Amino acid sequence: MNRGYGQYCGLARALELLDGRWALLVVRDLLTGPKRFTELQEGLPGIPTNVLTNRLRELEDAGVVQRRAQARPAGGVVYELTDYGRDLEEPVLRLGFWGARRLGPPGQSDFISTDALALALRGAFHPEKARGPQRRYELRVDGKSLQIAVKRAEATVPASSPGEPDVVIEASAGALSELFSGRLDPEMALTSGRLRVDGDHAEAQRLFEMFRFPSADDS
Repeated sequence: MNRGYGQYCGLARALELLDGRWALLVVRDLLTGPKRFTELQEGLPGIPTNVLTNRLRELEDAGVVQRRAQARPAGGVVYELTDYGRDLEEPVLRLGFWGARRLGPPGQSDFISTDALALALRGAFHPEKARGPQRRYELRVDGKSLQIAVKRAEATVPASSPGEPDVVIEASAGALSELFSGRLDPEMALTSGRLRVDGDHAEAQRLFEMFRFPSADDS
């Protein structure tokens, strides 16, 4: 754990608990559900094993993360957020959206994790635009898949259990970023081949209306 700031302040204390390199990204990935050590490594390419071990230990000591033994047949140990740790979802979402306004398009070497996408979609949901019956969408981006369930004014990201999607949407990370921020029209993306839809095109359009990412224009 890094040395303290010597400030009697909630923000200073939060920084003391979370300012280790990669710590907030570990929290981000655990906000979508418990994970094994190897699953955390897969979602955080480039993190040294000893650094991940240290961050998890520090977060455990801070009461943010806890270990739990999985029941058979899976077995093994998973890491999950405590109730105290889950309270970080709203601040993490708001901080992520603040940073997204200066993000720009993804570079070729930028890694896009499904956990980061799932969390961003949670914060981007506009329940007032969710109409019609329950729908299940599947996003496919750069070889990875994420299912989204929308029922009335509630969205579950990722969907709580796998199922047959009503619509499958496939695009690059860059195209999805433009579609969800409103910089790219879905019909134009379909025509140009930047977007592929298996299912009702109107439902795909509806998805991009229900979830809207911030952009530099929102500053």
